[in-house]
Amino acid sequence: MAETTAVVPRVSVILPVYNCPQYVGEAIDSMLAQVDCTFEIVVIDDGSTDSTPEVLAGFNDPRLRLYRQSNAGLPATLNRAIGLSRGQYIARQDQDDVSLPTRLCRQAALLDAHPRCGLVGTWAGILNERTATRRGHRHPVSNQALQHELLFDNPFVHSSVMLRRSALDDVGHYATDLARQPPEDYELWSRIARRWELANIPETLHLYREVAGSMSRAGASPFREHLVTLCAENLAAAAGQAVDDPCIVNLAALLHRALHRLSGLPDFKAMAGLLDRIVERRVDSRDRSLYHRDARARIRRLELSYLEMRNAGTLTGYLHRAHRALYNRMRPRSTLP
Repeated sequence: MAETTAVVPRVSVILPVYNCPQYVGEAIDSMLAQVDCTFEIVVIDDGSTDSTPEVLAGFNDPRLRLYRQSNAGLPATLNRAIGLSRGQYIARQDQDDVSLPTRLCRQAALLDAHPRCGLVGTWAGILNERTATRRGHRHPVSNQALQHELLFDNPFVHSSVMLRRSALDDVGHYATDLARQPPEDYELWSRIARRWELANIPETLHLYREVAGSMSRAGASPFREHLVTLCAENLAAAAGQAVDDPCIVNLAALLHRALHRLSGLPDFKAMAGLLDRIVERRVDSRDRSLYHRDARARIRRLELSYLEMRNAGTLTGYLHRAHRALYNRMRPRSTLP
């Protein structure tokens, strides 16, 4: 497609596509409907083998830049799209998700107002195929809470995020090393968080679609193994300890239910102490009591989960499962500010 847009866009939307003719048109339409923002959409068809190319060819808009390549996988495709993009800010959009019309302008305004923020996401509603649900992703909003949550897991909806280009220039693009991805988003956010602030806009500006397939499509996924490794790296960096410290390793393994990664018997008291030290190092004094309570609740849930998994299939395991369910009802997961 010829590039006819003369104005350098403020935002570049990067949209990788692979075999998604049923939803990709809706995803692109939702981006073309964005208001109060100059933008381009860089679409890369990563070697689709169905009718997706025909769907893409049906669009005729100067803001849309379409490329086709042999299959390279999601991280490499994202990196190529970043390289082709021209905007100050780079927004992600998945082939089967929908963005609401004010998403880009709201995110760009936040990045304009907070020059130390390198990454901003939004809350997201959930679609089950084409059916709206009452469920949604409503992750923490503040930099402090997001930095803390990122130690354990990913508090961003990947296809809702907008990135500052200079943050990517600072830390590098998506990892293509198969030892570190997937999850390519959590890996990149973890690097950004060590040098930049983070934010989520507390509004549902995006709709995440749950579908049977996705672009991460190549056989058995090493997702959980890498998730444990990245979680351990984040905890170690926050605590100022070695990444192979047994307390670090065991906490990361239990957080992601990977008992085979445990290093000896888990010491829950030591893990609680580790989280308390991280809170003292990283959290503002006025909020520490809240984060300490959150740490104790996390460790208690992990202990009950561990006992349930270790005794799976037995009466003891069933009792621990019931205990965990009761504890979760009595102590619902807190939402950090």
